[in-house]
Amino acid sequence: MVNPHAGEVALVIDGEAHVMRLTLGALAELEATLGSGSLVELVQRFETSAFTARDLLALIVAGLRGGGWRGRAEDLMAAEIGGGPLAASRAAAELLARAFTLPGEGA
Repeated sequence: MVNPHAGEVALVIDGEAHVMRLTLGALAELEATLGSGSLVELVQRFETSAFTARDLLALIVAGLRGGGWRGRAEDLMAAEIGGGPLAASRAAAELLARAFTLPGEGA
């Protein structure tokens, strides 16, 4: 079970529920993976639905790593995401919202 007050979001991968969370280390990994731009720009891309598949994958990998997963982005290339790409993008957007809002602010 996830704890939304800790910024956690669930994502089902290959039939198994995983917890995603953007820790400081996960955010640093996300910045390094994206290579350019800022996290604010990434948030804006998700808010305006202008994100790329690369953005989505990097965010999911960072969130999974923050939740304790030890896999790599390559491990997700052939993985089955519960709910498909739409569910993955919703979970990623929720992950960003929970990472940058306080509980009760409407994440």
